[in-house]
Amino acid sequence: MTVSKKIVLLGHFGVGKTSLVRRFVENTFSDNYKVTIGVHILKKEVILPENQVNLIIWDIEGNEDISATRSSYLMGSHGFIYVFDTTRRSTFEHLEHDLDHLRNHYNNVPVTVVGNKNDLITPAHLRENRPLFKRADFFTSARTGKNVELIFEDVTKKMMS
Repeated sequence: MTVSKKIVLLGHFGVGKTSLVRRFVENTFSDNYKVTIGVHILKKEVILPENQVNLIIWDIEGNEDISATRSSYLMGSHGFIYVFDTTRRSTFEHLEHDLDHLRNHYNNVPVTVVGNKNDLITPAHLRENRPLFKRADFFTSARTGKNVELIFEDVTKKMMS
């Protein structure tokens, strides 16, 4: 059975949402950072044992206040991937507030929480921020590809259950 599902990547500016999508869809990475303005939509097929899932991936512009995100971008979403930058505390210090917002407004939409840029953190930084990192489902590196496939598989499985 083939189904289509909309996934939206959320998070602050510069956390690596576009890099994660490019790594997943095109298996590429670039150090040339360009800010996403509006939305960029890509597609990729994921095959699960029971289903073939066509993911429609919405890479939306970053926003420091999730409640300011355009509701039209989020409407009709089947899953969210919330991305923070493990090297920038400002991108994850209000994580619970942002997740509460999603639960309150999109209660039945599964969320996968991702700490990106894991290849750049030191053991000391990890120890210092461990309490704030405990909410992450995965730690990824768009640069190396570590766990990138897993986050999209995870949210796809959550959407299909």
